[in-house]
Amino acid sequence: MRQTTRLRQLLRSPGIVVAPGSYDCLTARLVQREGFPAVYMTGAGTSLARLGYPDLALATMTEMAANAGAIASCVSIPLIADADTGYGGVLNVQRTIRAYERAGVAALHIEDQEFPKRCGHLEGKRVIPVGDMVQKVRAAVDARTDDDFVIIVRTDALVVTGWDDTMARCEAYLKAGADVLFVEALRTPEEAARLARTFHVPLMYNFVESGKSPALSVQELERLGFKIVIFPVSAFLTVCFAFPKLLRELKQKGTTAGLMAEMATLQEAFEVVGHSEMLARDARYAAPPQQAL
Repeated sequence: MRQTTRLRQLLRSPGIVVAPGSYDCLTARLVQREGFPAVYMTGAGTSLARLGYPDLALATMTEMAANAGAIASCVSIPLIADADTGYGGVLNVQRTIRAYERAGVAALHIEDQEFPKRCGHLEGKRVIPVGDMVQKVRAAVDARTDDDFVIIVRTDALVVTGWDDTMARCEAYLKAGADVLFVEALRTPEEAARLARTFHVPLMYNFVESGKSPALSVQELERLGFKIVIFPVSAFLTVCFAFPKLLRELKQKGTTAGLMAEMATLQEAFEVVGHSEMLARDARYAAPPQQAL
């Protein structure tokens, strides 16, 4: 089954789809190993981990699509991917849709920020006119070749132009063909509940530790009526906290032996990416074929 079809089935089935964020193949494999139904490729994490840049629209479409393709190729669960603003006008959006489809992505989201965009939980965002974004959504819908490819449309208008404009934008984006709505930086549980009461379509929630939105649990979000929740920054925030601790230990003591209890073993790390299975497969090909009698 195609991953696009699998994701569509998840969206039609009971329960909320929890998609932890990954920024590379290793983090995606870990998400899959822990039994989550989908994985999310974070744009911020891709920019930080692959480029060493903050989330300021410095990662290009080809760099993002390449990372998405690498992640999609190493997991067997649907990949939802950040596609920022679509990387330009309507023709750029269409090229982005085709590139992400070819990469094996099951869903992407595009947003209505001005370019250059910035992280949705930072200050200073600006949004494009609603009519311009409607054209982008229509172009995205027309560009897909797989009808099951899910187009998520994100609006950043809430902290820029307010609630009423955000609701009007959501209505317009749905009419243009959005499959899922994503209102970025909801500020209170009441706003989240109000959104879910207003739109009876699949809604995505962005759980950003230390961000602007309340830290509502998966259970609370499902009760409110959200269908997807992503945790885009959890992995790289953990790395940015834990790895310096190891480096300080090494610098001060000249050894990391005191932290080994907090590490996976080498074999455990290799098993995340299928070490034993690959060796077994190699051994099958290395054995001489049996002669026919």
